[in-house]
Amino acid sequence: MAGPRRYPALVAAGLAGALMLSACSGGSDEPAAAPADGEATALDMWVFAELHADYYEQMAEEWNEQNPDRPVDLDVTVYPYQDMHNKLQLAVNSGSGLPDVVDIEVNKFGNFVSADGRTPLMDLSEAAKPYQDDIVQARLDLYTRADKILGFPMHVGAFVTFYNAALLEEAGIDYTTIETWDDFSEAGATYHQATGKAFGVASTTVNFVEPLIVAQLGGNFFDEDGDVDVANPDVVKAFEMQKAMLDAGAISTIPGGSPDDEQAFGVINNGDYAAVVYPAWYTSRFVDYMPDLAGDVAIAPAPVVEGSEVATIGGGGTGTAVIESSPKKDFAAEWLAFAKLSPEANVAVWEVLGFDPVNMSVWEDEAVTKDPENKFNKYFRTNLFDVLNEVKDGIGHFDGFANPNLPTLNNLFTTTTLTEVYENGVAPQQALDQAQKDLQNQLGQ
Repeated sequence: MAGPRRYPALVAAGLAGALMLSACSGGSDEPAAAPADGEATALDMWVFAELHADYYEQMAEEWNEQNPDRPVDLDVTVYPYQDMHNKLQLAVNSGSGLPDVVDIEVNKFGNFVSADGRTPLMDLSEAAKPYQDDIVQARLDLYTRADKILGFPMHVGAFVTFYNAALLEEAGIDYTTIETWDDFSEAGATYHQATGKAFGVASTTVNFVEPLIVAQLGGNFFDEDGDVDVANPDVVKAFEMQKAMLDAGAISTIPGGSPDDEQAFGVINNGDYAAVVYPAWYTSRFVDYMPDLAGDVAIAPAPVVEGSEVATIGGGGTGTAVIESSPKKDFAAEWLAFAKLSPEANVAVWEVLGFDPVNMSVWEDEAVTKDPENKFNKYFRTNLFDVLNEVKDGIGHFDGFANPNLPTLNNLFTTTTLTEVYENGVAPQQALDQAQKDLQNQLGQ
């Protein structure tokens, strides 16, 4: 099996008009003839991350070892993030040139499901059944529309906190006493006053911590009818909490706009920030891009709103889908369920990618989770799975992540609203009132 093909950035395609979800008939409507015993089924797959491509090829090899009578011949193509999603939209619109299987980033997923449920994506509910009892339901819900599972998750992405424990010890701060956002704010202000350095991060180019706090408050970005509602009291309170922490010196904006940026990796690695509240998959960023902090960083639960039943939610993600019109869709769905939901796959998700697996049976396997030779276990002072098991009964679901208008909302927040509040000093209520008007205009609501 050849390695994945990788394409440099393509010329941006002009996407005239709205996405035509009804035009999703790419490929023949005739079922594919079943391959002879031992003959491989070829699957064409598009992804936007090289690490994902390497992972899927590994899972194809694992499948073939377990299923020598019906192997898969996986052809993975890696496109740049925006280009791949644009290419997929164009293929859906034209009804031709579609892959069999495709990674769709969570913020783009709503673009491929219409408000009335029409979609070019296959219902994967049946394929998920053998594994579903062990899967974090909130992550399946993220890609479920009208009771149909349309994508399989790559990870939980549970929000945790990464503390530079070595720096905090020098400042006399015990991160293990931080439980609530009030605790976090107090510790951050104390640290900032003592050291002159930043503690936590106020992101301007990613909408992550805000949904976490809104979920802990029991709120949403959308009303019961699914219409945008970003100026409601829960959203305003979440932004006001962040703004108060910013004013107190407990959080600060960061080069690059978010912790997950090359500029940010440098300043965090340099010890200029001491706490990052981010999804658990950020473990891989520390190991890959911040080697100087090995042995200094501890993983702990994310701060909570006092009294909230929600300890954490999943952040970010990729929903891997099968195209309904693919003549190989049934085989593709079965292979994909194995590659994304099985225990074998989820061990690889942790060991290869450093992501928190969606199959919780892996969380209890100490041969995997406590392996002293695992590079992630070696790097951090505390064990990620100890933290996940501590909060697993409080993993909540933020309904806004499933709304088809989330991509539009995220675009406005990450280009305008977050910057207005955290850099330009605009009051949260004012900024969110304006965002509400802008979004209503853009969405025609």
